[in-house]
Amino acid sequence: MTETETETDLPEKASYYLDPGYIYFPADPTTLRTVVGVCVAVCLWDAQLEQGAMNHFIHPATANPETATPKFGNVATAELIAMMERAGSSRENLQAQILGGAAPKGPGGPETGVNNAQMARDVLRRKGIQIVSEDTGGNMGRKIVFDTGTGHVMVLKVQRIRSEDWGEADQAQ
Repeated sequence: MTETETETDLPEKASYYLDPGYIYFPADPTTLRTVVGVCVAVCLWDAQLEQGAMNHFIHPATANPETATPKFGNVATAELIAMMERAGSSRENLQAQILGGAAPKGPGGPETGVNNAQMARDVLRRKGIQIVSEDTGGNMGRKIVFDTGTGHVMVLKVQRIRSEDWGEADQAQ
């Protein structure tokens, strides 16, 4: 820092909350946040281009083209890879982190989370993407923070996901 610079002169990084059933690929380094239980988030990062993106899907797969949206892991993960490739990334430079897929007590049963995590693994391996870390399973929800400029991911495990952990209430923080 120079004599005339202060800490407040440093640029502030954008922040974005990713809702379930969506993919986000920011043009500039951004802090992406989401909360998952049985859902899965896949964070992709290209170390060479220093860019990253994330998906957040609810269900493992669909074979019906009419319902093929990012709510489904097979669609969301393949499209996440395609978005990175369209922006200049090569598959051999991509690194994936898989997060979520819990089996919390209550409706949905343990198979949904397990199947979501397995779908992410299957698509990434089929596309030749290296999986560098995984934090899946168990019965706890996860708050996820992903820095698309560095590829760093922070995971906070929580016993219970509260309504204020979602959407606009979380974005105010």
